[in-house]
Amino acid sequence: MKSYQIIKRTLDFLVSLTGLILLLPVFAVLSLLVVLDSRGGVFFRGERVGLHGRSFKIFKFRSMIPDCEGKGKWNVGDNDDRITRVGHFLRKSKLDELPQLINVVKGDMSLVGPRPELRCYVDMYTEREMPILDNRPGITDWASITNFEQFKGFTAAADPDEYYLNVLRPLKLTLQLYYREHMSLKNDFRCLFWTAYKVITHSSRLPADVQSIVDGYTSSLETEKHSASD
Repeated sequence: MKSYQIIKRTLDFLVSLTGLILLLPVFAVLSLLVVLDSRGGVFFRGERVGLHGRSFKIFKFRSMIPDCEGKGKWNVGDNDDRITRVGHFLRKSKLDELPQLINVVKGDMSLVGPRPELRCYVDMYTEREMPILDNRPGITDWASITNFEQFKGFTAAADPDEYYLNVLRPLKLTLQLYYREHMSLKNDFRCLFWTAYKVITHSSRLPADVQSIVDGYTSSLETEKHSASD
């Protein structure tokens, strides 16, 4: 496991640094679009919980009006009036996530790992879920590709925060624990491949093992609904 962590961190650093250098023109264009579209800085720097429960500031291209996180719903649908015009494009294309390569270079994050969470949700972790914090949070994971267009659910929900807490979060935690139980470089590369596939195609397809977990969770939700209606 130690050798895996060393190799993973080395690859994270080299790939992310190379990515930042190659993507400098893209960063420049997107930065210009952000500042021309609305007042405020280029980056959003929200506090998230990382390795071993330590807080860090995440980098994202700013897609909302300045200083609005937590002032309203934490989870944002496409109809939220805090989102800027360019922000809608950034969020749907996932380009707002690109600056997290900076977090990877710094060592706050990994390319693959459980998505970093808000402190209020980490405080809800059960003893079984606490080991999720033993991994560096990642830019992508199995939960990310499963909920690739989660903003649609937030948009349709009467209460996006309630929808996240009761529908998305339980499956997200299950998939993050699954990742922890099956950590390997092979699975990291597999997750990166599926992330690229989802970004390019927007397909609903998932790898068979992940789909099996999703199907089991969906089935349990349906059973709960039927039980509640009886």
